[in-house]
Amino acid sequence: MQTFQRTTAKRIAAVTLLMAACASPLAWLVSRENAEEEVVAFAQEESRRALTVQGGTHLDGTQTVAQAQLAAQLLTGGLFEIAEIYGPDGRKLAESVTPAGHVLESKLPKHGAPRYVQSYYESLHLPGGQWALRVFVPLRATAAGPVTGYFEGVRTIPEWQQKQILSDAFIVSLMVCLASLICGAVIYPVVVHLVKENEDKARQVLESHIAMMEALGRAIAKRDSDTGAHNYRVAWLAASTAQVLGLQGAAMQSLIAGSFLHDAGKIGIPDAILLKPGRLDEAEMAIMRTHVAQGEDIVTGAGWLDGARDVVSSHHEKWDGSGYPRGLVGEGIALSARIFAVADVFDALSSRRPYKEPLPFDQVMAILHEGRGSHFDPAVLDTFAQLAPDLHRQLQGLDEAATRKLMTDMVQRHFDILV
Repeated sequence: MQTFQRTTAKRIAAVTLLMAACASPLAWLVSRENAEEEVVAFAQEESRRALTVQGGTHLDGTQTVAQAQLAAQLLTGGLFEIAEIYGPDGRKLAESVTPAGHVLESKLPKHGAPRYVQSYYESLHLPGGQWALRVFVPLRATAAGPVTGYFEGVRTIPEWQQKQILSDAFIVSLMVCLASLICGAVIYPVVVHLVKENEDKARQVLESHIAMMEALGRAIAKRDSDTGAHNYRVAWLAASTAQVLGLQGAAMQSLIAGSFLHDAGKIGIPDAILLKPGRLDEAEMAIMRTHVAQGEDIVTGAGWLDGARDVVSSHHEKWDGSGYPRGLVGEGIALSARIFAVADVFDALSSRRPYKEPLPFDQVMAILHEGRGSHFDPAVLDTFAQLAPDLHRQLQGLDEAATRKLMTDMVQRHFDILV
């Protein structure tokens, strides 16, 4: 859980910083643009008001030029550095320019005769660090009336106002950045709590699955063994060998499940055959061999237990192809089944059964080596042979509860169950 918390914290922090890095500049740009638009809206409204008062919106009378010039002069020096008024045909009627406007005028881009019907503006960053807003306003005698002329004004943004706009934009972007960081900090414990709840529920489901697997395995094992310890021993032996061979994740989980359920099909074998103390005849052996197919039918499509199918269906196959039920050869046999076959035969020879006594360790290993390259995968057997003395020593004298504890530790490690 601690590893998950560290990973979650890093990911949420990365996402939060990315959000802040993207949202803050965007907020800065939007805030700055809004400030520009507020300045322009104010200038446009004041210019319309001044032109209306001075009759500058009626540019078709005898006093047209005089009215236009008076209106232009009124708009310069306060709102605008340059004020130009055009007639409805796009001809310039009047212009008023402040001293600062004369310096500014040479830096402005040129344009053709006005023909626009909607107000708009240009934000111009000029050489020398000047920031100017160029406003274009179509003139109408009434709001819905035709265009009677055009007003164009250039307003420079003074340094104090630039600083104010930039300061306001910075504050907005900083607030957005802090909001993103706070959001990430608030989300983190919520995510960790929800994931912990999901992990707890998933662990409970997994534990119930494993308990069901163990119970079914013990019930089957007890049909031909004094206790259910056989499944714990053989699963532990197989998993210990598989660890050295590099199995992990789903492959290891499938091996463990298959080890518990390898003889699931024996539930359908009559006791007279299953518990017969002597050698089975051909007819009895044919019936006994059906436990593989029956076991495969039991686990196939059984959801989580479906992973046991490789071991259940192939644990009686042999490396040279002489096994059953399919006569698979060599690496055509699933690796988990090849590993299990060695562990199963070792435990069967080393354990007491209703019809036999356990064999000494050296004799068991001699029998296993006789099957190298015929019954068993040579590489798997060689790996097991190196581990066998220590594995056998650890199992010596253990009852079912102690053997189960060994396997429980293995299950917790490979099924990611935290205790």
